[in-house]
Amino acid sequence: MNQTYEECIKACLECMEACNNCYDACLKEDHIDMMRECIRMDRECADICAFAAKAMQSNSPFAKEICQLCADVCQACGDECAKHEHDHCKRCAEACHKCAEVCREMAA
Repeated sequence: MNQTYEECIKACLECMEACNNCYDACLKEDHIDMMRECIRMDRECADICAFAAKAMQSNSPFAKEICQLCADVCQACGDECAKHEHDHCKRCAEACHKCAEVCREMAA
């Protein structure tokens, strides 16, 4: 497997995990209506991260484009999660912003 993909795959999988944890935790929050956009973005982001990791693992000819899209979704999800005070949202925002950065470098 392409060596440059290693770090990006790792960031994508960590971000996917953070998004799935955040999604699950958001569903248990008292004011779930406030968390609606966060939950939506978590799902979207986890999916694109899983897809990007798979694309890199299989050496897809579209890996760069998929990573660019992944970076955009991660950035949006991270920005949304950063609006909330919960620990799971803060951890998710951090993972998303890191993944966005690594994916941007990958796509460049």
